[in-house]
Amino acid sequence: MARVAIVTGGTRGIGEAISVALRDMGLTVAANYAGNDERARDFTERTGIAAFRWDVAEYDACQSGVARVTDEIGPVDVLVNNAGITRDGTIMKLSYEMWREVIDTNLGGCFNMAKAVFPGMRDRKWGRIVNIGSINGQAGQYGQVNYAAAKSGIHGFTKALSQEGARAGITVNAIAPGYIDTDMVAAVPGEVLEKIVAKIPVGRLGQAQEIARGVAFLCSDDAGFVTGSTLSINGGQHMY
Repeated sequence: MARVAIVTGGTRGIGEAISVALRDMGLTVAANYAGNDERARDFTERTGIAAFRWDVAEYDACQSGVARVTDEIGPVDVLVNNAGITRDGTIMKLSYEMWREVIDTNLGGCFNMAKAVFPGMRDRKWGRIVNIGSINGQAGQYGQVNYAAAKSGIHGFTKALSQEGARAGITVNAIAPGYIDTDMVAAVPGEVLEKIVAKIPVGRLGQAQEIARGVAFLCSDDAGFVTGSTLSINGGQHMY
């Protein structure tokens, strides 16, 4: 029986690439999404991957969502915490709501989802959790104190949870992408994007599939001795 994976934020951008990569590895994938039903339907039609809607920022919704996936597909063996949002602004302009939204989704979502799947993984003595951090959680970024704090928190969360899972056959790792050619980056003004690319030693933006291949390795049996690690995939922009 194929292992089951949940990819949060799994129907677009990096998340879509991860969902497809895990499917191609032979896993049965459930792609979580927050609210764009039309995009989710299109994703399922193109990939054949089932999409499930819930908000990872809501604890009870994560419990219910994982229970539904378990009932409809099977016990969850692999979790990729990819869901994330931005609400950018300098601290002088950043509202409390903008702070809370990003922390609750990007960091809180990791806790909510891990809390829902960890007991089953522990009982079965096997599991893979991969958390998607960010170069901006390692290096910081002007106007992103909320996003940088959440992503930095993910790296600490990964190291701590990996120690709890190790003896139970559960590995917990993170990937810190650099600037990837996604819709989020495409929204950056052209002149700003040029300056960003100029700072990347390989001279280009990354591709979503390059992140997905890293996730696929960390979710495989071959990565059983890798835990508590953060894999930076950023074209050499930040070496951490």
